[in-house]
Amino acid sequence: MINISRQLLLISLLILVNISWAQKKTYLDGKYKKETSENVYTTTNQHIVVPIAAVADPNVEVKNIILMIGDGMGISHVFAAMSANKDQLYLQYAKYIGFQKTKSKNSYKTDSAAAGTALACGKKTNNGALGVDENDKPLTSILTIASENNKATGLVGACKITHATPAAFVAHVHSRGQYEDIAEFFITNSLDLFIGGGLDDFNKREDNQSLIPDLEDVGFKVVYSIEEMDNIHTGKVAGLYTGGHIDKYPERGEFLPRSTNKALEILSQDTDGFFLMVEASQIDWGGHDNSVGYVVEEMLDFDRAIGEALKFAEKDGHTLVIITSDHETGGMSVHEANLEKGEVEGRFTTGSHSSLMVPVFAYGPGAEAFIGIYENTEVFEKMLAAYKFEK
Repeated sequence: MINISRQLLLISLLILVNISWAQKKTYLDGKYKKETSENVYTTTNQHIVVPIAAVADPNVEVKNIILMIGDGMGISHVFAAMSANKDQLYLQYAKYIGFQKTKSKNSYKTDSAAAGTALACGKKTNNGALGVDENDKPLTSILTIASENNKATGLVGACKITHATPAAFVAHVHSRGQYEDIAEFFITNSLDLFIGGGLDDFNKREDNQSLIPDLEDVGFKVVYSIEEMDNIHTGKVAGLYTGGHIDKYPERGEFLPRSTNKALEILSQDTDGFFLMVEASQIDWGGHDNSVGYVVEEMLDFDRAIGEALKFAEKDGHTLVIITSDHETGGMSVHEANLEKGEVEGRFTTGSHSSLMVPVFAYGPGAEAFIGIYENTEVFEKMLAAYKFEK
């Protein structure tokens, strides 16, 4: 019986080796496992990309910084949008490119709150925390430092303005879900403009209080639609366009590029310069949904907003534009595309965030500092250095 068992074991091992070798040979012969098409999307929202010239003098003083955050945007999200838009994006004119590592203080896989805090404040913190370190000690953001140095400041988000990424630049809370507490931090002299959703966090609160009079007391003109905002050209302004989140694209129309342009119009009137953060919030949501269409449309909309920022910077000459992400969402890959039709086929490995490095694109004076691989906290350090601010 022992000999029979040994013989059976030997035969089994030989069969496994042969199967393994056969599979290896098949792979080496160029015969791969057949892929099935899935998650194919064709956009009808392509846009023309106007070439952006390099700044005339890359060594001039940096007066303004525009930080643009594509929430959840990885390199595959960028490439999907480029493929859908006839192989071109405004983003390609931000030619100084690096990568930042996104891990948080307590997790290899970050969330938007911890990553937003790292970008805004230059410190790693625990997932869920906003504007505080791992011990809940308040941190100072680049927006606050800019304001202390007499620069105008602004936030634009295609979401509730009290959501994690924009909130990281003004709030100090233990949990990103404290939306009504976060809203109170917008009542400040450090902020000159904000545009997004989230009106309910200001005026339909559990404490039955409205923060609108408080916003007005610190000088904000509060407007409730993009049409109302069209009539505002100077001063402090708060755009709260919806009770909750802003609609996804294309339902929301040209909210993001128009809001970016309006923010630049108003903030650039400050002769000391400005800091502006613009978030394309819903690239992340498309990744969570494993939807190529959602990702592509949000990315194309983001690129149109990037175009507004780059056109301003090209003309101004003293503006540094940084385009990056807080983390990658979906573990996305791009498999096929038809560049003329705007058709893209993508795949996803997760419905959550991944831990991948994310790209950093920079344009303007000081842009070369963003080349390389570094921690997300260094984006804050590089912005401080560009402004020549002391910590």
